[in-house]
Amino acid sequence: MVRAAAQRLRDLRRRTADRRFGIHLFTSATVAATAAVPFGLLLVLVEGHWQPLRRLDAGAARRLNEAALEHPAWTSTLRFLSDRVWDPVTLRTAVALLTVWLLYRRAWRLAAWSAVTATAGGLIGLLVKIVVERARPSLEDPVAHAPGFSFPSGHAMTATTSFAIFLLVLLPLVPRALRALCWGVAIVSVLGVGFTRIALGVHWFSDVVGGWLLGLAVVALTTWAFEAWRTDAGRRPAGLSEGLEPELTGAHPESDPSVRNTRRIGR
Repeated sequence: MVRAAAQRLRDLRRRTADRRFGIHLFTSATVAATAAVPFGLLLVLVEGHWQPLRRLDAGAARRLNEAALEHPAWTSTLRFLSDRVWDPVTLRTAVALLTVWLLYRRAWRLAAWSAVTATAGGLIGLLVKIVVERARPSLEDPVAHAPGFSFPSGHAMTATTSFAIFLLVLLPLVPRALRALCWGVAIVSVLGVGFTRIALGVHWFSDVVGGWLLGLAVVALTTWAFEAWRTDAGRRPAGLSEGLEPELTGAHPESDPSVRNTRRIGR
């Protein structure tokens, strides 16, 4: 009798947590575009044509374009990295495959977090591009071309959200000795994406910074939503060094810990 009542209480708590999780995810995705104060400040400076920022953008574009023209082999490498390895389609495909794997593992909420973070990042970045309508750099002798508007950089934003998803999902499966290496690879990749876009002359420096900041805002807010679910479900907070769901290493990552303990006792 007592055990049945406890089970009903756990089920009720889990259903309540699931409803709140959905609300948290929806709210986070909706307000992500306006939640980052640094991004908002940068947007104001871009829209206001702040002269120091314009000089910084123009100077970086000119110097890197000159270097690209002088070193064609180096430019080809940058183009390969930008258009193949770190291309948004490549990274989004990798995130989609990761999400399918999470569904296979029955990590439903972590899969939802991954999908919402990637989708929200792409849609919000596109919306901001349409609203701002900033033109891409127009160089006298360009080494690359890209369609659409310039601010924020879609490559930089996609890299930020994608590598954050990879890290926060997969860190529990990585030995502790290698986690610093994983963080290093992710950071170098995100910075490298931004550098290639500026060096190829298809984005201003501030476009790339804007993509990084907006991507971080999206990740921070959806991560907050996931942590809110863990709290509502009675789970301990997980630090960034452990990933979003340390229980992913188990056979049933989202089962109630108290239920697992009860099963062990029953055996």
